[in-house]
Amino acid sequence: MTLRRIAITGHRGLPPDVAQAVDTALRDHLAPFDGDMVGMSCLADGADAIFARAVVDAGAPLEVVVPAEAYRDALPAEHHPEYDALLRRAVLVHRLPHLESTPEAHMDAGRHMVDHCDELVAVWDGGPSRGEGGTADVVGYANAQECPVVVVWPQGARR
Repeated sequence: MTLRRIAITGHRGLPPDVAQAVDTALRDHLAPFDGDMVGMSCLADGADAIFARAVVDAGAPLEVVVPAEAYRDALPAEHHPEYDALLRRAVLVHRLPHLESTPEAHMDAGRHMVDHCDELVAVWDGGPSRGEGGTADVVGYANAQECPVVVVWPQGARR
């Protein structure tokens, strides 16, 4: 049996109430797979980490895409313990050849996930990216590649 490969893209810096609603929505989306899936995430704070926790909690394998050598350092310091813990749970880590955590590196990571998944879950408010390589850009790439996209955004939520 081939496991369904599900990748995540999504917003960072979610308010606590939105993060909780996203967590519930992601777990509801993953529940029918009953752990028969592979989750792919860059583990950034926000949607990436929420998704990765849900994958691990479901007992499914987690693959991590690290966009750049300096990626962890570019994440908020308070997120480092969670990033490290989730990275240790990864069954496979894809390290991209970038040194700095730039928008280009982030977009390359998004492309890598889209190119290696069966479905992209986007925790996305539907707005434009706030910089190159953001959620809208990754969704646009997925659409161009005809990769199925499932948008998760709690009704009435604001960033």
